[in-house]
Amino acid sequence: MPDPWDIVVIGAGPGGYTAAIHAAQLGARVAVVDPGRVGGTCLNWGCIPTKAMAHDAELYRALASGAYAAQAEGGVRADGERLLARRAEVVEGLVSGVERLLEMHGVARYMSRGRLAEPGVVEVDLGEEGGHERLETRHVILATGAVPFVPPIPGADLPGVVTSDGLLALDRVPESLVVIGGSTVGTEFASIYAALGTRAEILEKFGFLPGVEEQLANRYRALLRREGVPVATEVDVEEIEATDDGLLRAHYVPRSGRQQGERLQAEGEVVLMATGRRPYTEGLGLEEVGVRTERGGVVVNERMETSVPGVWAIGDCTGHLMLAHVASYEAEVAVDNIMGRDRTADYTVVPNCVYTIPEIASVGLTEAQAKEEGREVRVTRFPFGASGRALALGETEGQVRMICEVDADGGDGQGRGGRILGVHILGPRASDVIAEAALAIRLGATAEDLAHTMHQHPTIPEALMEAAMAQGDGAIHYYERPRRGRRDAD
Repeated sequence: MPDPWDIVVIGAGPGGYTAAIHAAQLGARVAVVDPGRVGGTCLNWGCIPTKAMAHDAELYRALASGAYAAQAEGGVRADGERLLARRAEVVEGLVSGVERLLEMHGVARYMSRGRLAEPGVVEVDLGEEGGHERLETRHVILATGAVPFVPPIPGADLPGVVTSDGLLALDRVPESLVVIGGSTVGTEFASIYAALGTRAEILEKFGFLPGVEEQLANRYRALLRREGVPVATEVDVEEIEATDDGLLRAHYVPRSGRQQGERLQAEGEVVLMATGRRPYTEGLGLEEVGVRTERGGVVVNERMETSVPGVWAIGDCTGHLMLAHVASYEAEVAVDNIMGRDRTADYTVVPNCVYTIPEIASVGLTEAQAKEEGREVRVTRFPFGASGRALALGETEGQVRMICEVDADGGDGQGRGGRILGVHILGPRASDVIAEAALAIRLGATAEDLAHTMHQHPTIPEALMEAAMAQGDGAIHYYERPRRGRRDAD
């Protein structure tokens, strides 16, 4: 009888493989069970392939705009075949890299489905060999992620109606695309494909980009409209049908027009169902073992423990914050606790990025959230149109918005700035710049701290410094007339 494993991880996405590697670094004997490729949705069908496409789409848009002299005769065209091939190369490189890391750390891999047979026992499906193998273990970490949620819309099963996984599986760039869902995933795909020349349209049941600071979401919606991507919000998609000319037609009704019988339609070669994701917990044996779930997600405490001792859960399968970096963070928390390092998860600083063109990134509180908490705040901004680096890049859309607590001395503009509560960015390289803001908030830094930190010139992060300067004496490279003694900016 072999010795029991210290930890068996079910799932090899960003949370699962991070847990396995971190546990091995701390001396644990670890096995990972997953029937698919390592990296899960993020590396194979989500974060990485979409960001590779976003980069190429951004370059193509810049060249095709005519702003650059080096253009082939007859203009620039997108080579969809090469674009998709490069995307595959990026994915393959990262997946094989993680596979090597697991191997080098001595992590055993079972490319099979796993389930909890009982506490301390993971049952592995042997597939074509038939039967099961029982892995005895001291601890189990559930890291099974999430799967796309498709609402019961008539016609949602038609050929050409796809989830994000199916869209990435296409071997071409479609000429037209209808996106059902205006949150992060849907908006990213609409932005990327529109930049590549696809005629795109977004239909959203509720509000546009609900996780984004309201003013920046409104600005980005206007930018999309200017780029030829209409966004319809507060609409119900009632049916999808195939047309005689090979397209798909989505019939939708604006809620404000329902009583008048108004029924509109959007047509596309492909319809993307970007209607959210749900925790993947089917077939794991949770109910039989007694692991508590709510709304399909595994319930955990701040240590990532489930209701069953020795069983832990991280990432999307908990239904909490469905972000790859949250799953990786929770993996470290769970492993540290298993290995005797007392640690609790802290979600006060969670950066969130939308990889549109240009990008949107945020961390901390919005102005509305801060006021709901009863905080007195000052909001300042710095537009990228005033950034030397943004001008050099030809990417001047957007701004940095900074929300700070008014300091104890009243925040009267005498060179001070209160504690930073939130930063929200629409503009070039926002996903990179937000890291500095996240660190500032985590360390309890004030706007004065950030304003007095020397920044390299010319760079995009200078915009963050200038927004911090505006909390005190004022930004150097942007002037906004104070209104009735206030320095706040809309």
